[in-house]
Amino acid sequence: MHFLYSEWRDEQGKSRMTFEDLMRLLSQLLVKSNGDVGQALQWLTYLDGKHGLFDDREKGIGDFIEWLKKQGYIEEIPGKRNRHRLTSKGGRRIRDESLNQIFSSLRKSPLGGNHETPHSGTGIERLSETKPFRFGDQPGNIDFAATISNAIRRDGLDRIKIEEDDLEVYETEHLTTCATVLMIDISHSMILYGEDRITPAKNVAMALAQLILTRYPKDSLHVIVFGDDAQEVKVNDIPFISVGPFHTNTKAGLELARQLLKRKRNVNRQIFMVTDGKPSAIFEYGRIYKNPFGLDRKIVNKTLDEAVKCRREKIAITTFMIAQDPWLVDFVNKLTEANRGRAYFSELNDLGQYMFVDYIRNRRRHVR
Repeated sequence: MHFLYSEWRDEQGKSRMTFEDLMRLLSQLLVKSNGDVGQALQWLTYLDGKHGLFDDREKGIGDFIEWLKKQGYIEEIPGKRNRHRLTSKGGRRIRDESLNQIFSSLRKSPLGGNHETPHSGTGIERLSETKPFRFGDQPGNIDFAATISNAIRRDGLDRIKIEEDDLEVYETEHLTTCATVLMIDISHSMILYGEDRITPAKNVAMALAQLILTRYPKDSLHVIVFGDDAQEVKVNDIPFISVGPFHTNTKAGLELARQLLKRKRNVNRQIFMVTDGKPSAIFEYGRIYKNPFGLDRKIVNKTLDEAVKCRREKIAITTFMIAQDPWLVDFVNKLTEANRGRAYFSELNDLGQYMFVDYIRNRRRHVR
């Protein structure tokens, strides 16, 4: 008996992708293409030809493009027929997709650790845990079920009488306001050796921006890219971030981040830095000084000086290493010690989970 094997094809699933499903796929392609709508649609067309994304009897890539325009996600470039660009609504949709993707991963994530802030905050959030009532606790936080249960246990159901010792209240947290600068490394190593590290970094930046805009509107976020130099990037322009033939001027990134945070009066000020390489450049006497080999003492010292300035201004630096280069690990250990900050080694797939856990928990402290 002979068997003939071929590539498996899900004939039943071919026509199951709705335009909403395709939009989620297109969102990822847009991040990968640095916001180039034409390139992303070209990749989508290729995937359709290979895997049959559309039901040929009812719709195709042309219908999907018309749907995208009708939804306001893309628009034609004036004077350039059949050339499209992303709209601000399209940018919000991509940020939403990035945020949903990371939160769905967080629900399954075993990541632990709690980075509590030593500062009091401006808002209060009630927790599920309870504690005995103490003078000064808010009456609105009384857990009546637990309180009545305590009274019954003491005197029985027939002679129920609530006393002060029976009272239980929900524990609460202060919610601090946060000013955050997210630094993204755009040096050449972020796409070196065929590994795309910039796309996950952009996804996390968009998700963090959307989290702050929708859930913590009193918080602030600035995004900085750093290569030979550092510059701020608007939230709407995150999809268009691209890697260049740059070295890694970590000092310039930290200096710009510190200047931006100086203007903030938020209780918590912090820098999140995503990098895959050691510092290899600084500005000296108006010119860039570069050394890609090993840890250049001049470059490292100047960068550590900037980390100490951040510490003195109570700005915490959290470094997310997405590579295990020994030079990088050595430098980040020194940076973390100088700033008294935190550092994580993160696989690309876990980058968002680590950052979100750290961000959310760093805004809180228990009120006892």
